[in-house]
Amino acid sequence: MNQRFKDKVILITGTGGGMGREAALRFAAEGALVVGCDVKTDGNRETVEMVRQQGGIIDTMEPVDLGDPDQAQRWVEDAAAIHGRIDILYNNASACRFAPIETFPIEDWQFTMRNEVNLVFYVTRFAWPYLKRQGGVILNTGSIAGMAGSGPGGAGHAAAKGAVIALTKQLAQEGAEHNIRAVTISPGFVQTPGTAAHAENPEIREMLIARNIIKRIGQPEDVVALALFLASDEASFITGANYVVDGGRTSN
Repeated sequence: MNQRFKDKVILITGTGGGMGREAALRFAAEGALVVGCDVKTDGNRETVEMVRQQGGIIDTMEPVDLGDPDQAQRWVEDAAAIHGRIDILYNNASACRFAPIETFPIEDWQFTMRNEVNLVFYVTRFAWPYLKRQGGVILNTGSIAGMAGSGPGGAGHAAAKGAVIALTKQLAQEGAEHNIRAVTISPGFVQTPGTAAHAENPEIREMLIARNIIKRIGQPEDVVALALFLASDEASFITGANYVVDGGRTSN
């Protein structure tokens, strides 16, 4: 097995399932020391068992609400204390709500900003001093919604993910002098526990696939495979960029 990340410490948010779980499994398999968190206790403990069964090293904290700056700071500091450093930060966790703009509840807008923008800023802000010590990589999960809109009801999600893409560019500029790279990965529709209801509905599934050039639904491994490359030394000349993983949807 490739050990590109042997003894590298990676913090991954949202490891209780979906892309976060896949990231924990794949980075651990390549030698990384994984520290995760999630608001979901049961899902996170399942991820721990899966990683350890394959021989990987992982520690997690749960439940952790990263939209609360105090909890975000505590998680980062506790995570950094386990191995004494942070080499990679994977901002994967997010949550959003949808409604048409004319009826979008203010509290749902605030919920979306809190759980798709604020938590990325908080975790990055508190991890920054650790990354500065030896340099490192920040992977932010964006979305094609941040580039091309999110369809009916997606104003909050589109605005939030657009902000993440812009924040990544700023982090790349400020991080360059400290040997910190920052990259966004923007998936299209990916089948996860949070999207299962849509992916398993035949009519919705057919509609989603029809808009792709590659005629299938995206899977967590499609996204994480790119994350592995971007976090590695093979991508040392890449920063500030936004990489789309959407089966060709936005190229139509």
